[in-house]
Amino acid sequence: MNLPLTPAAPRQARLVLFVGFPGMCMLDIAGPQTVFWCASKVMQERGLPGYVRHTVSLDGGLVQTLEGVAMQTERLDGFAPTEVDTVVVPGSADIVTAVREQQALVAWLQRHAGEMRRMSSVCTGAFVLAAAGLLDGKRAATHWLTYDLLRDTYPLVEVDREAIFVQHGDTWTSGGVTAGIDLALAMVEADCGREVALAVARELVVFVKRPSKQPQLSRMLQAQAGDGPLFDELHMWILANLERTDLSVEVLAAQMRMSPRNFSRVYKDKTGQTPARAVERFRLETACRLLEDSGRHLDGIAQLCGFSDEGRMRKTFQRHLHTSPSAYRQRLAPVPSVPPAP
Repeated sequence: MNLPLTPAAPRQARLVLFVGFPGMCMLDIAGPQTVFWCASKVMQERGLPGYVRHTVSLDGGLVQTLEGVAMQTERLDGFAPTEVDTVVVPGSADIVTAVREQQALVAWLQRHAGEMRRMSSVCTGAFVLAAAGLLDGKRAATHWLTYDLLRDTYPLVEVDREAIFVQHGDTWTSGGVTAGIDLALAMVEADCGREVALAVARELVVFVKRPSKQPQLSRMLQAQAGDGPLFDELHMWILANLERTDLSVEVLAAQMRMSPRNFSRVYKDKTGQTPARAVERFRLETACRLLEDSGRHLDGIAQLCGFSDEGRMRKTFQRHLHTSPSAYRQRLAPVPSVPPAP
């Protein structure tokens, strides 16, 4: 995904509508709202226009979220579509029912999407855009639990199982819940530049912009989800011994008091991956955290994660993330602060 490095500053504030409906996930809206609010503050400090933000719904008034919190909304038809820059559609735990009950909203999006600059969805909000035909022939992301449902319900949508967010033309979609923050940061970077996105991320204490191809689930979470408690202690032992370069099947099997052959078979059956693949992904994920959070030299990080040397770590990064460790770290490097415009 190629984002402009130095986007032209807008002449006026951009209007962003967060579209609510009963049963929506509160964080799907609150996360991006906070990002755009903070971006506006950063832009205003520089004497530049930011974002005007409104939470809307078809009828206005209080809208009950999935979590039981009622959000105050304005009427959607109170805004001229041609004046809207960005629409953000949240998801719902019961998105099938939500889409069925929100046909008027789907029709509004279908009718007016072409009049607005950018459409976006968070989590299962992709189903709302898909129902409106806005994802036909496009790549899209959604919550990892609903990949197959989105594909089967809307076969014209190309579901990206790898990305935490996807930009396809003027349509942006993201994975589950907190990925909406990554999506909003990416849109801010596209609109306002990397320096502003970095400033927002630092203030909100979040990872500035996870690579779009980064999996939604950490390797530890994926392993735990697949195996129940059987290998929990083994995984913790692996993480505590990552600096060892000899985390072979034989070594891991000994920890489980199993024969290597039986361990390999049971592990793959329970987790869906080989022990060697799991160890490599644990090493990679830990290296990413050290690159983000520490100032250690690359060779030192490679040693701590059991890659033995920087070259082997670089090859692993290229194979899984299509970037180098140094480029990965550079993406997070602080930039000089820019004083507000006089």
